[in-house]
Amino acid sequence: MIHMKNVSKIYSNGTEALKNVSIDIDPGEFVFIVGSSGAGKSTFLKLLIHEETATFGKIHVNGYDLMNIKSCKVPYLRRTMGIVFQDFRLIEKMNVYDNIAFAMRAIGAPEKLVKKRVKYVIAVVGLKGKEKRRPSELSGGEQQRVSLARALVNNPEMIIADEPTGNIDPKMSFEIMQRLVDINKKGTTVIIVTHELDIVRSFGGRVIKIDGGEVIEDKVIPAAIEQDKKDDDSVEASDDTSDKNTETEASSDTKVIDSEEESK
Repeated sequence: MIHMKNVSKIYSNGTEALKNVSIDIDPGEFVFIVGSSGAGKSTFLKLLIHEETATFGKIHVNGYDLMNIKSCKVPYLRRTMGIVFQDFRLIEKMNVYDNIAFAMRAIGAPEKLVKKRVKYVIAVVGLKGKEKRRPSELSGGEQQRVSLARALVNNPEMIIADEPTGNIDPKMSFEIMQRLVDINKKGTTVIIVTHELDIVRSFGGRVIKIDGGEVIEDKVIPAAIEQDKKDDDSVEASDDTSDKNTETEASSDTKVIDSEEESK
């Protein structure tokens, strides 16, 4: 899926944005790329979609050698991935349906297939009934869901989300993240570039931390929301046990009282 070996990126002004980075991401993984502003996250993303070319190293993405890829092949590389942008990048003159359909029409998909897929992804992201609305008639969270639907519509091998919760409220952030988790459970690789550590802790997964252009941490963390659920289940189980013990004690007390009454 993704193989980066000893990758460095030095811009023309001398800035070394990435330094000797080696990362492997397998099909079906759910991965967070985290780091502060200027850490190198954006450069990492640009290398994956071939907006930039590495100065040194090896990069393979979805079967393409990005150090030697011909420009005519780049559109085919990008068709293997769906990209969710922080600023949505929707076309204002198009409604929800056409914004999503645009991604399929751009690659020459037959209109019958366009109608089928667009209808399906609109349902997946929870926008049914809003197909005819323009971007300006939607909330920020709804616009991000349109962006997600557009990324999904061509059935890509990989979803790359660049700060997908950066411009929306906390409740909608949770909903967007949950949809990405659900998409991942169906087998799609999901890579989320973010600086929001609360989101990372809540959903868990593999976390790759970049700082100063270097990978300083690569580990898997548990989802806090799953742990909270386990804790709640544990409390409920404890309450049930306590209730049963109380019932048993009450039953025993009743038997003692009945025995005493019979003795009298």
